[in-house]
Amino acid sequence: MSDEELQRRLELLKIEHRDLDEAIAALVEANNRDQLRAARLKKRKLHLRDRIISLENQLIPDIIA
Repeated sequence: MSDEELQRRLELLKIEHRDLDEAIAALVEANNRDQLRAARLKKRKLHLRDRIISLENQLIPDIIA
């Protein structure tokens, strides 16, 4: 995958991560009792964060000291 493709994918993941953050905040604000849904959204958000970090690491070149 080229750097441009990685960068595009990274931006999409960041948008999805931000959207999940807003969805979780809306659930909490509405005092929604759907704990299972909130837990699933939080788990998905953590998974996205891990993928974002992985892609960012691929974009940063290794520096030999």
